[in-house]
Amino acid sequence: MTKDDLLKSEYNPYYQTYIEKAGSSHLNEGLKDNGNATIAFLESIPEDKLEYRYAEGKWTVKEIIQHLIDTERVFTYRALGIARGDKTLFPGFDQDEYAASCNANNRSIYSLMNEYKAVRLATINLFDGFTDEMLTKIGTASNSNLSPRAVAFIVTGHENHHCDVIKERYL
Repeated sequence: MTKDDLLKSEYNPYYQTYIEKAGSSHLNEGLKDNGNATIAFLESIPEDKLEYRYAEGKWTVKEIIQHLIDTERVFTYRALGIARGDKTLFPGFDQDEYAASCNANNRSIYSLMNEYKAVRLATINLFDGFTDEMLTKIGTASNSNLSPRAVAFIVTGHENHHCDVIKERYL
């Protein structure tokens, strides 16, 4: 499945920017390639920048990494539920509340990166197991339509967005 197969009815228009920022147009390869690129980028960030904030109230790089991990987990849980036919109306989540209590700045970059790698591998394996039918099921998350295949592109595009922000404002 590719990004070109995705229908606008499969996701909230809010996510269009992330979908446009998704790298590869192929779902499974995109998750793999994007994960590898993100790992290489995040591991190249100088240690003295990991707890830097470019402005008051903004997240540190470590907090952004934890945000990527948390968001991927939340969205892949939604994808799993929808693919399996769960009729739950998946709620939104407050990313700022998650960030405020994530403890990322007290963790090593090694610990954060190990968690990121584990989550991405789990995501790749999850999506590898989905059939085309599962990928195109529509569920409800944050009061909007969502398909599992849209989740894959949202996750990679969201990640690319935050990597761009780090490049522009932190380094």
